[in-house]
Amino acid sequence: MNRTATVKRKTGETDIEVTIDLDGSGNYTLDTGIGFFDHMLSEFARHGLFDLTLKCKGDLDVDCHHTIEDCGIALGEAIKEALGDKGGITRFGSSLLPMDESLVRVVIDLCGRPYLIFNEEFKNDRVGNFDTEMVKDFFYAISYSAMMNIDIDELHGENSHHIIEATFKAFGRALREAVSKDPRIKGVLSTKGKL
Repeated sequence: MNRTATVKRKTGETDIEVTIDLDGSGNYTLDTGIGFFDHMLSEFARHGLFDLTLKCKGDLDVDCHHTIEDCGIALGEAIKEALGDKGGITRFGSSLLPMDESLVRVVIDLCGRPYLIFNEEFKNDRVGNFDTEMVKDFFYAISYSAMMNIDIDELHGENSHHIIEATFKAFGRALREAVSKDPRIKGVLSTKGKL
C-alpha cells in the first residue's frame, strides 16, 4: 500500500501544498519563507524517515503565526490521509532525545482523538524569524488535524534552539515508530476495532 498524501490548503492568509510519504527515506524540499521553520521541518522529515515536500506562501508581512499554524494543519491532514484505515500500524510511538544541554520526550498515540500536552518553556521569544510560542500552536494544529494524542515534555534545557530542535527530531522519531507496520497486527490495534 502506498502511504502518501498531498494536501492543498488556501486561505486569505496562506497558500500551502504538502506531500508526505510515510515510507520514505528522509528526503525533503521545504519553502515556508521562515528559515528556522524549514530547518525544523527538515529535522522532522530526516529523523522520521519521511519524504516531505512543503511549500507555503503566507502573510509574513503580518507575522509568522498563520504560516506556522496553517502548515501544522495541512501537515496533520496529510499524515491522517496517508495513514488510511491505520490497519497494521503499531499506533504508539515515543522518543527521548538529547541535544546538548537539552532533553525532550515526545509520546504519541494515533488513536483518532486529538489532544496535546505541552510542557516546554523558552528563554527567548524568537529564534530567527520564528516566534517560540508557535511551537505549541504548531503541534496543537497537528494533533487536531491528524487526530492524534501528542505529549511533549522538556525534561531539561536552556538554549531555545536546542529545545525546539530536539522536539522536532523526537516527534519525527516517535511518529516513525507509531506508523510502522507489524505483520502480527491484524486490522487496527484497538479492542474497539477502530482508530
